Amino acid sequence: MAASAMAGQQLEMLGSRAQSRAESLTKRNREMFENQRRARRGPTPEVFFTKHIDNSRIVKADDPERRREMRTFSAVMSVLFVLVMVYVWQHFSAIEIGYHVEAQKQQVEQLREENRQLRLTEAQLTDPGRIDKIAKQLGLGEPQPGQVVRPEGGDPSSPVLAQANTAAMQIAQ
Repeated sequence: MAASAMAGQQLEMLGSRAQSRAESLTKRNREMFENQRRARRGPTPEVFFTKHIDNSRIVKADDPERRREMRTFSAVMSVLFVLVMVYVWQHFSAIEIGYHVEAQKQQVEQLREENRQLRLTEAQLTDPGRIDKIAKQLGLGEPQPGQVVRPEGGDPSSPVLAQANTAAMQIAQ
C-alpha cells in the first residue's frame, strides 16, 4: 500500500511539473509573439513558428507492409540484375565463339592449301617418268627374271614390306 501511495505522489509531481512547464512555454511564446509584433516592418505581418520537438525518446515503429514492399522490390531487382547479367554473358560468349569460329575457318583454309600443295608435290615426286629418269641416272635398270627375291618365299603378287639397306644407300650416293 505504501508503494501505491508513493507512486501516486510521483504521478502528481510529474503532472504538476508538466503543467508548470506547459505554462512556462505558453508564457514564453506569448512574450516572443509580442516582441515579434512590435518588431514588424510594413503593413504585412510576419509570422514565425517555433517548435521545440524532442524526438530523442521516439522509437520508429516497425512497418511490416513497408518491409514486405522493400523485400519484394529487392527480390525483383535481384532477378532483373541476374537476367541482365545472363544476357550480357551470352552476348559476349557468342561474340567470343564467333571469333573462334572465324579463326578455325582460316586454319581450315590454310590446312586445305597446305594439303593441296603436298598432294601436288607428291604427284610430282611419284611421276613414273621422273622415277625412271632418276633410276637411269643412278645406273639402275629393269630387274631380270629371278632377280626379285621374296623374303617369305610366297606368292610374287603378294605385298612385301620395304626395308632400307644402308650399304645400297651409301653406294647410291
